[in-house]
Amino acid sequence: MGLVLDLIALPVTGPIKGLMWIAQQLVDRAEHELYDSGDIRGKLLELELRYDMGEIGEDEYNASEQELLLRLKASREREMAAQE
Repeated sequence: MGLVLDLIALPVTGPIKGLMWIAQQLVDRAEHELYDSGDIRGKLLELELRYDMGEIGEDEYNASEQELLLRLKASREREMAAQE
């Protein structure tokens, strides 16, 4: 009976399930980009290079570095939690 009901409701539930799947994919991708420790370390290196070349000032460097270090810490905490 559940299969018949699913088939009857498909025109309504299909697009909703599709949207939910797309939303979950977007969330997963955003979390990956936000918490990818390799990407964060790369951005830290790029930031340091820009500072050394004089493209950015000390205030901007310190603010960006602080933000990236906080993201790196959160990334490591997530990795530790996932291992438990």
